[in-house]
Amino acid sequence: MNPLDLYPWQHEAWAQLLHNPARLPHALLLTGEPGLGKRRFAERLAAWFLCETPDRAQAPCGVCEGCRWYLAGNHPDFRLLSPEDGEGEDEDGKAKKKQTIINVDNVRELTDFVQLTSHRGGSRVTIVYPAESMNLAAANAFLKTLEEPPQGARFILVSHHWRRLLPTIRSRCRVFPLPPPDRQVAGQWLAGQGVVSPELHLAHTGGAPLAALEDASAEWLPVRTSFLDHLSNPGGLDVLAVAAELDRAKIEMALLIEWLQKWIHDLVSLGLAGHIRYYPDYHNALLRLAPRAAGMTGYAEKLQDARKLAHHPLNARLVLESLLFEYLAALKSAGGAK
Repeated sequence: MNPLDLYPWQHEAWAQLLHNPARLPHALLLTGEPGLGKRRFAERLAAWFLCETPDRAQAPCGVCEGCRWYLAGNHPDFRLLSPEDGEGEDEDGKAKKKQTIINVDNVRELTDFVQLTSHRGGSRVTIVYPAESMNLAAANAFLKTLEEPPQGARFILVSHHWRRLLPTIRSRCRVFPLPPPDRQVAGQWLAGQGVVSPELHLAHTGGAPLAALEDASAEWLPVRTSFLDHLSNPGGLDVLAVAAELDRAKIEMALLIEWLQKWIHDLVSLGLAGHIRYYPDYHNALLRLAPRAAGMTGYAEKLQDARKLAHHPLNARLVLESLLFEYLAALKSAGGAK
């Protein structure tokens, strides 16, 4: 797929955004669930800004000097502000940990870039991805640039969780939501990628096609299936054994909590509204447990708190044991688990 092409479900949003190109803001905030292709959308918009064809209409031409520079990954008027990969070794020869935040030094380097005169005589474009990864100091430094943007500076912020951004940053951007695609369109695209049972993987990921594509090929699929099987049978759930099993599998805590959150969402949703979103393949098990859904709302809040701490250096096995014991307790408080 050409890196300047949109995904099939993005054409309507693209046409809406470029309906009046002259009114595009200097700062745009793209929002939506992970796995919708927001970064691809942002990259195409950056290429459009940098395209040097006068009659480029609603798409970058892909062949002008500006497009060739951009596609080669070394356009002098483009920057990507993102957490560093952290690959390689430090000065002591130890493996560097992956950086998960954008820090103030990263933003200061960006400030130097946007203050420069354009090399190609056009816009200077920055993508911030994901925007919520800026820590407080970085966000405040970035805000100063947004408040007084240099002439020709364009900012495209991409956010999976836009409410985590400073309200002052949000207020200086035009918020442009990218909605989930039509299930039929997404399913056809996934089938074209060779995915078996695309509807099921779309359900597992809440309708996000790129996340569904990853879900279909993930090495941890058997681990998740085993985990959901244990949740389906709370009467026989051996918390210590399950926690040890997951610890050996080396699954990230954030992912385990996400699986739990989706399970609880479906349990509550089925109990209160008769609807399953994420795990239709576990309909019978969820239906059996649904009468106890009323006792799970408080547990859902605990999972949300645990998600915020998922990347902290805590003992993952102990955290998981605690969450599973609380799961059983929540079921019991609503009438006992079968």
